[in-house]
Amino acid sequence: MQQSYTIGQAARLLGVSPDTARRWADAGRVVTRRDEGGRRLINGRDLAAFSVEVGQGAHAEDGEPYTSARNAFPGIVTAVKLGDVAAQVEIQAGPHRLVSLLTREAVEELGLEVGMQATARVKSTSVHIDRT
Repeated sequence: MQQSYTIGQAARLLGVSPDTARRWADAGRVVTRRDEGGRRLINGRDLAAFSVEVGQGAHAEDGEPYTSARNAFPGIVTAVKLGDVAAQVEIQAGPHRLVSLLTREAVEELGLEVGMQATARVKSTSVHIDRT
């Protein structure tokens, strides 16, 4: 059976507000159907294709620099711990908490401080996926 998503679920997966997802559906950018309870649902395959479209367009529209790292998590710096040589930076990107270990010099060059916006970019050779 084909997986379907409510507007709220789709919004979480796309990283936008439910209002934005509704506007996109109202504008015909993504097709919805109503279930027996009147909720708007999006077919999983349609949502997957739309998420790729949104992801590709986001970089050009919001002025993000072009990069080979596709997994970008824009968020806010919530902690910076400086050591003599190394540093630890925590970013909260929506529901995701990302922790990065880097050099103290890099943190200082970037001017990273708690409360500022930053984007964590994840590049990995091994990614594990759990079915939810």
